[in-house]
Amino acid sequence: LSGDLINISHWPRLYYRTAGKQKRKFSSFFKSLVIELDKELYGPDNHLVEWHRMPTTQETDGFQVKRPGDVNVKCTLLLMLDHQPPQYKLDPRLARLLGVHTQTRASIMQALWLYIKNNKLQDSHEKEYINCNRYFRQIFGCPRMRFSEIPMKLAGLLQHPDPIIINHVISVDPTDQKKTACYDIDVEVDDPLKGQMNSFLSSTTNQQEIAALEMKIHETIEYINQLKTERDFMLSFSNNPQEFIKDWLKSQSRDLKLMTDVTGNPEEERKTEFYHEPWVPEAVGRYVYSKVQQRRQELEQVLGIRLT
Repeated sequence: LSGDLINISHWPRLYYRTAGKQKRKFSSFFKSLVIELDKELYGPDNHLVEWHRMPTTQETDGFQVKRPGDVNVKCTLLLMLDHQPPQYKLDPRLARLLGVHTQTRASIMQALWLYIKNNKLQDSHEKEYINCNRYFRQIFGCPRMRFSEIPMKLAGLLQHPDPIIINHVISVDPTDQKKTACYDIDVEVDDPLKGQMNSFLSSTTNQQEIAALEMKIHETIEYINQLKTERDFMLSFSNNPQEFIKDWLKSQSRDLKLMTDVTGNPEEERKTEFYHEPWVPEAVGRYVYSKVQQRRQELEQVLGIRLT
């Protein structure tokens, strides 16, 4: 059992040069391999051949298994790809909903977030909550959940990817044209431009220029937001000046009360009946008296004398 990484015609030429210098061995693409032979021919203790990746594994371009025999033997090959980063198979219900069968955890989370965003499942008031639709309720078993709870709930819906299964007949006839069979398996390889991109991003040559541009972008966004606020203010006034002035005065009154720690009831204070209550004359007198005393103290401090 052997294999080799072949070039695809539509891959860029840069990959050909990179692949030629850093050729990966066959076993480096898999984390386990199981060959199952005919149990009736070789017995329960000798019909399985297993290989599993270990930290000390030496990579090889192929595996050779020998068994005595003079008849054709059916065998099943189970190949488990070594995905880096790890990939997971989704629960069938969630896979149909997201259109994703097997992918990395980060890609699954991204697909899930896109589904939530496109279907407007994020709570409009409490942004950290997701309101489940009928499909989410069936899958996650709850009507509402925090976004931070999704990874924990998602863990129970992820499984290890299915192995690649190949059924083959080992022929003892030397003239059999099907004695050797070839299969194409799609595998993932590192992007040859990844190293160049990392070196570019880690370079400090243009960091000052990038920082200056980012600062300029930030200032431009702040200026745009300021102009938008001013435009909305003027547009609201032009659409309905009377209602705008009324709302604006209410807002200014609330802000003034908050700044001066003054409490009151704006709804009652805006009505004329509020100022015809029996306590109003006494309140006005107390207010005028306090203002006179305040002004008196200010004059005494300025003149440096005590007024009598």
